[in-house]
Amino acid sequence: MAKPKTRGLGRGLESLFSDTEIISNEVKLADESAADTREEERAGEIVFIDINDIKPNSKQPRKTFDDEKIEELASSIQSHGVIQPIMVRNAEKGYELVAGERRWRAARRAGLKKIPAIVRELDEQQNMFFAIIENMQREDLNAIEEALALDEMIRTFGLTQEEVSRSVGKSRPYITNSLRLLKLPDPVQELVSQGSLSGGHARAIAGMKGEEQQIKAAKKAVEEGWSVREMEQYAGESSASRTQKRKAASRTKRKDVQDVESHLKDVLGTKVSIQYGSRKGRIEIEYYSREELERLISLLLTVNPERV
Repeated sequence: MAKPKTRGLGRGLESLFSDTEIISNEVKLADESAADTREEERAGEIVFIDINDIKPNSKQPRKTFDDEKIEELASSIQSHGVIQPIMVRNAEKGYELVAGERRWRAARRAGLKKIPAIVRELDEQQNMFFAIIENMQREDLNAIEEALALDEMIRTFGLTQEEVSRSVGKSRPYITNSLRLLKLPDPVQELVSQGSLSGGHARAIAGMKGEEQQIKAAKKAVEEGWSVREMEQYAGESSASRTQKRKAASRTKRKDVQDVESHLKDVLGTKVSIQYGSRKGRIEIEYYSREELERLISLLLTVNPERV
């Protein structure tokens, strides 16, 4: 059977799951002996696999699992069974999870011995794509986890942002803005990973200049319970304040430059203009004749540095 293409997986994932939902009572009342006879599963069919024969996905982009939510899901599974099968692929020993780790963890906690699953033949790239896309579609990842997963796709498989955009069904600007979050200071990323700040907060902070300002803004947002809109407003005001300060500083510097120009004019006896920049600039000394040029050159070669 031909391997599925790696591009556009996001568009096909929903249909993949839509035809595999199973009625909870069927899962709960399924005959264990009947499940045991299905060891030789066929790709795409729902099979019951020993829950201890499954290991977590090494490419799982989700790093944190809310223990309270796992407990709630485990309680639901005890009452209603597993509503939707997990997805696995064959491993050297047993199986490796592709999608559905939260369900698998909750099923273990609920005491299930077997869990409904679909077995897929996937290579490493497809495995990563399915794991990431499934989490993104279910909005199970925090903004930093999502950014790390997208970055790993790019670094591991040499994909462009445009290719990642098509693969996960997100716009190119969405991918770019997501990756920008990885440049935030570690304390800010930690607040996002913990759920103290949302992706919207993080994107607003990412637009601010300077790590100290970003950390300060993140802490204030958490302490004061700012909404994303309030965070964006603060970031905008901070940016405007920095612009005003730069203009004020520029005016101060220009006055200093004017004083230096006036001093040089007195020393050299001709008009002097300084084009000042934060990184580079130039000094222009005017002359009006060859004789004037020779006089200035002679003066510059003999001038006492302490006089200027």
